[in-house]
Amino acid sequence: MGGEDFHYSSILVHDIMTRALITVNLATTALQVAKMMEQGGIGAILVQDNDNPVGIVTDRDFATRIVANNLPFDTSVEKIMSSPLISINHNEPISVAAEMMTVKKIRKLAVTKNGKVVGIITSTDLVTQLAK
Repeated sequence: MGGEDFHYSSILVHDIMTRALITVNLATTALQVAKMMEQGGIGAILVQDNDNPVGIVTDRDFATRIVANNLPFDTSVEKIMSSPLISINHNEPISVAAEMMTVKKIRKLAVTKNGKVVGIITSTDLVTQLAK
């Protein structure tokens, strides 16, 4: 799907991204992250090393890395996170976000502004926008 085929090319990533971010450090355990996800009703948490975003832990990471490999729940997120963190600029059209997700076979992108992570955009955000 090219940008010209997408009817929402005028809608930008920052228009539909989630601005509320939950971040943890590399030593946080899988169990702690799972509890944060449940309490926050979210499917992804960013992982930082000295305030520098280095990865993301998603609900899918639990299924494919913790459960499938029978890892203990006290495993650090450093061992299960998806890294490097894949990001998109906040001023890109959402068609570019959709293309990146499709090509990279992922469902969540960190959103950056001036090199700093300011949000997250998910495939659910894109589908919700299409349904409007």
